[in-house]
Amino acid sequence: MSETLPNAVSRRISWPLVAVGSGVGALVAIACALWIFYGTAVFFEIVRAGIAACF
Repeated sequence: MSETLPNAVSRRISWPLVAVGSGVGALVAIACALWIFYGTAVFFEIVRAGIAACF
């Protein structure tokens, strides 16, 4: 008896999912870089000012 899983090997990841994942990863990397460069107090002030500008 040969038991194989159909479509187990040929599973593909959709390009929009890869694009969104890359974008989120880039934003997280930028946020970490700003946190390291500016420190926590200035970083949170920048984030707070950005959120305030949106609303």
